[in-house]
Amino acid sequence: MKYSTFMMPLHPPGRNVTETLKEDREAILLAERLGFSEAYVGEHVTDAAETVTSSLIFLASLAAQTKQIKLGTGTINLPNAHPAAIAAQVAMLDHLLEGRFIMGISPGGLMSDAEIFGNFGRDRNAMFVESINMILKIWESSPPYNLKGQFWDISVEKTMIPEIGQGFVMKPYQEPHPPIVGTAVAPFSQGVTEMAKRGWGPISANFLMPEWVKSHWPKYVEGRNAVGAVASPTEWRVAKSIFVCDDEKTAQRYALESDGPYHFYYQQLTRKLIGGGRSNLFKTDPNMTDSEITPSFVTKRLVLAGTVNSVVDQILAFREQVGDFGNLVYACHDWMDPALGKRSMELFANEVMPKVNAAIAQSK
Repeated sequence: MKYSTFMMPLHPPGRNVTETLKEDREAILLAERLGFSEAYVGEHVTDAAETVTSSLIFLASLAAQTKQIKLGTGTINLPNAHPAAIAAQVAMLDHLLEGRFIMGISPGGLMSDAEIFGNFGRDRNAMFVESINMILKIWESSPPYNLKGQFWDISVEKTMIPEIGQGFVMKPYQEPHPPIVGTAVAPFSQGVTEMAKRGWGPISANFLMPEWVKSHWPKYVEGRNAVGAVASPTEWRVAKSIFVCDDEKTAQRYALESDGPYHFYYQQLTRKLIGGGRSNLFKTDPNMTDSEITPSFVTKRLVLAGTVNSVVDQILAFREQVGDFGNLVYACHDWMDPALGKRSMELFANEVMPKVNAAIAQSK
């Protein structure tokens, strides 16, 4: 099993933005040194707690300092920008990374972002589909493009000068385009099936109950079967909030108690998702009320925390519950205590994952 990292860069509002950006960059540079295979970074424009406003710009700042790790957007919120701008910017970053880029895309889930870009109340799923179709069409074709849609029209027919290159949108380094992934957050997600039909990879979100994570694999198989392809568990990425520590008491305090960064993360997330009508993500019993979905309840259900051997056992139990998958995506959280945050990543990479993989190999 490979291991990667996903950063929804939530930090306490009021923290110095310059410092949080340095911290998030340091986490990815540490991930490269520790052998993480991929690193994904999210983006939001209207959130004081999320200080990465453009995942593409953030990843570009790491291009020259990384050599092996693949860098991915997690995700580009397609309805919030023009498809031609996204196509050109992604292509450039793919060249800067010389093919180490993974394009994570979604309709975007933060309603204040939707509102500020004029998309609140609009069919953002339809915008998402139109946008990615136009981006792919731009990459596979030549100007004048002449793409007409419900939300955007794209053409350079009136202004192109072919002999000097005017009117051409850059094509990516990878052919025909970078690998595409999408986050899967809904139980029994039909989006996973549609991604699978297109050959895109799903990342099951770290804030989804294991019972719903388990529902993604059959939907992925359904999509691959629909196009005559064979689904492999190696194609499934599953994100999880994990904290590893040298002693159990500190692990429980830092990862599960109300004054720790993991509790802060889920306090932010439950408020946003429940307020946006997504409380079902945290419920395994339909009779549960929204008032029962507290940050403490969610944190204790979703965070794997403890010493090395304890976390190994928890990961194996989680895998037994949801099924086999090929890439465990370690969710980054605010480094309230930088020494503990870094140590957790080190223990995860150097001790937890070798033991997990040895146990998986032994069970075959």
